[in-house]
Amino acid sequence: MTDPSPVPGPAPEAGSLVLAATPIGNAEDASPRLIRLLADADVVAAEDTRRLHGLAGRLGVEVRGKVTSYHEHNETARADELLDVVAGGGTVVVVTDAGMPSVSDPGYRIVERAIERDLRVTVAPGPSAVLTALALSGLPTDRFTFEGFVPRKAGDRARTLGTLAAEPRTMVFFEAPHRIAETLGAMATAFGETRPAAVARELTKTYEEVLRGPLADLAERAAAEQLRGEICVVVSGAPAVQASVDDVVGEVLDRVAQGERLKTAVADVAETAGVPKRDLYAAALAARPPK
Repeated sequence: MTDPSPVPGPAPEAGSLVLAATPIGNAEDASPRLIRLLADADVVAAEDTRRLHGLAGRLGVEVRGKVTSYHEHNETARADELLDVVAGGGTVVVVTDAGMPSVSDPGYRIVERAIERDLRVTVAPGPSAVLTALALSGLPTDRFTFEGFVPRKAGDRARTLGTLAAEPRTMVFFEAPHRIAETLGAMATAFGETRPAAVARELTKTYEEVLRGPLADLAERAAAEQLRGEICVVVSGAPAVQASVDDVVGEVLDRVAQGERLKTAVADVAETAGVPKRDLYAAALAARPPK
């Protein structure tokens, strides 16, 4: 009789570099795929090997492959060593302390090198502090930008935030607890004290907390309460600047001077600027030089 049981084959990720997302707080957020990868990978490259073993213990999984450190200080030097395993048909799993590798964490350089070597790269998706904070913020989520950590030095921080003052998309930042009050104060200066924002800390953990309000109020509260834990800051984008008829009437006159019909120029500019067409037409007639 033929044995009906399946013949064991290679893991789906054999011969691959796998970026595997780990829980950002609650171990129950670990996916079954992450658990299998940790058990079956030939090599697990971890940002902090002690934290990896701690996570494995909480998940009840035995990491049978080789565990090696892979962090910001050795990621370039160690990349080819790890990718040699992939080139030989092995599975290398890259994990960081929390969340998705390469997002403000090691991972980008080894992916870049794997692509150069034409090796397979895949992702085991999972928890993301960026998306979790964004979803909890109550701010617009249709368009957003991730800005990572702002510079530590006050002057550099002010210049960086100054370049973002007119950014229309919702912005997500990471920050350390001992700098959060200072950073929120700098944001209030650069973006305006009333700009809506949210401070999310200890996401998915027992003491998860999201503070929402104007930047100035959040800065004051952070200074008074000495917030602790891993922190994300979500800031509303700059409000759209409403153009007035006076702002755009000159553009209409310029287009008419170049030979365009007044009605055509008015209709086009009014639609683009969001101003009333009738008012713009009247203003253009009044501003036209006499013939």
